[in-house]
Amino acid sequence: MDKAKLDMNPAFAPEVVEQPGGEHLNSCFSCGACSGICPVSQAIPDFDPRKIIHMVRLGMEERLLSSDLLWYCSGCKSCVFVCPQDVKFAEIMGCLAKLALKKGYVTKEQLVEKGKAAEVQRDLCVSCLTCVRVCPWEIPKIDQGGFAAIDVEGCKACGICVTECPAKAITLNQAEDEKLIAACGA
Repeated sequence: MDKAKLDMNPAFAPEVVEQPGGEHLNSCFSCGACSGICPVSQAIPDFDPRKIIHMVRLGMEERLLSSDLLWYCSGCKSCVFVCPQDVKFAEIMGCLAKLALKKGYVTKEQLVEKGKAAEVQRDLCVSCLTCVRVCPWEIPKIDQGGFAAIDVEGCKACGICVTECPAKAITLNQAEDEKLIAACGA
């Protein structure tokens, strides 16, 4: 049997539709408006929202959920405003990212390594609460030990807490997509 057929999971698209954020997947009729407006696809041609939706529909679960493509979406939601079907591609990407974590295609540690989540260096944290106050998404919390902790799954990797931390206890690696975009401009 063909290996490509073995890699297809016909239950993948229905599973995505059942997840929060994936419910509009079937409204897409592949017009390409999302791909045309996406700033990430302009810099990284492999990131194409229309192709990603097609991969979901084909059941390419392993290929998609183990791919770095999931982590390139900036969440700018430009695609949402131009979509005539209200597909909300940015939410589908969030849904796919959560599925990748849930199914073990990526670990929380790998997200930190990829620059898609900030990390608190506990030995430097002075528990000043600055990160808790400045995060617009209320992601950093103070843990049982009195130190700041960042929920990797919720972190938007915006870098606000990194720049505002007076103790320089929060780090954020440069993301692979940022490296690719920088290389395009060089």
